[in-house]
Amino acid sequence: MKKTKIAVFVSGGGTNLQALINAQAAGKLHSGEIVLVLASNPNAYALERAKKAGIPGVVCSRKQLGDQETFEAAISAQLKEHEIELIVLAGFMSILSEAFTKQWPERIINIHPSLIPSFCGKGYFGLKVHEQALAYGVKVTGATVHFVNEIPDGGKIIAQKAVEVMEGDTPEVLQKRVMERAEWILLPQAVQQVSEKIAKEKEL
Repeated sequence: MKKTKIAVFVSGGGTNLQALINAQAAGKLHSGEIVLVLASNPNAYALERAKKAGIPGVVCSRKQLGDQETFEAAISAQLKEHEIELIVLAGFMSILSEAFTKQWPERIINIHPSLIPSFCGKGYFGLKVHEQALAYGVKVTGATVHFVNEIPDGGKIIAQKAVEVMEGDTPEVLQKRVMERAEWILLPQAVQQVSEKIAKEKEL
């Protein structure tokens, strides 16, 4: 079976990218192959991780490109050049327009650090999600992998994993636990599942 070509979009440290690279190396992600890492920030450490793994890395910065249309045109050109079939948003901090997401129905995956529909939507990213979970006093949080559509965190859910909130948790401690116990496990599994589906469809 021909592997699904994957692009991983990043903006920062790239811990979820690393989880995918590790899963690929371990043979857990075997129906897809990461052939491109695209960063919205030229200083993203994720680009170093890509380099170490021998994966081509490119930068498409909205700030440098000026406007949304030019930014998305630059992204589309890279996706075309690398024949990408699946996009994985792994801590990608730039919002993609409806015009862009519509071209990729059920072909863009995102990971969100809560159990959607809790603590999600516009403005909910990074530590803020965990701050809100603690402020609300929930006893269980987790991570959700979902397809991306025009509504922030609004696409169809692929997988979820729950993580316990402990007494005395700080947002930073909770964030780390959610990453280790949910995000880094869930994302590679979901990417494998969707990659396999795409690969099988190509065979038909």
